[in-house]
Amino acid sequence: MNLKALHTLSYGVYLCTSWDEGRPVGCVANCAVQITSDPATVAVSINKKNFTHACIFATGFFAIAVLAEDSDPKLIGKFGFTSGKDTDKFDGVPYTVRGKLPVPDCSASYVSCRVRDKWETETHTVFLGEITDADVLRGGKPMTYAYYHEVLKGKTAANAPTYRKEESAPEPVSEAPRAVYRCDVCGYEYDGEIPFEQLPDDWICPLCGMGKDHFEKIS
Repeated sequence: MNLKALHTLSYGVYLCTSWDEGRPVGCVANCAVQITSDPATVAVSINKKNFTHACIFATGFFAIAVLAEDSDPKLIGKFGFTSGKDTDKFDGVPYTVRGKLPVPDCSASYVSCRVRDKWETETHTVFLGEITDADVLRGGKPMTYAYYHEVLKGKTAANAPTYRKEESAPEPVSEAPRAVYRCDVCGYEYDGEIPFEQLPDDWICPLCGMGKDHFEKIS
């Protein structure tokens, strides 16, 4: 069975948000889809290990914020590779409460939802939400999962529905490869023309914003 066939399905890159006793929380989601038009509903798949999952269960509300191709990729690193249980992901991320949910101001668009139903799997819950509010904010071309991987060279978080272990395995290198360093937070791999050791001390990961001390040499 060739699971690469799943890559031909269409995915987006979204921030799914909710509340933790008045504190905004959120995580990255790549599986969200409109289910019906009347009433307007959408479904989103969230890993049970995500702190946001428990918050959606507790509040009965969630929002899906659509990222654009020109969105700051550090948002993906921050919301996708850290836990809201011990990290304030909204620190430094301006947001506005829209339809009772926190929505980052940088979002291309958003939909706010009240949970109407849910389906359980072993690892994920698919939340069906009735849309209570929605709008286009700054617009822009929506970021797709393919764009995130092929253009931004991003990696898949372990809690994502589309995660495969072999994806994180280093690829074969040529006979004279450049040294490759991998971020231990988001998986971004640096193999630029400037040797990693010569990068400025304040250089940060272009995906998650972590410093050089979070990189390890893998080849």
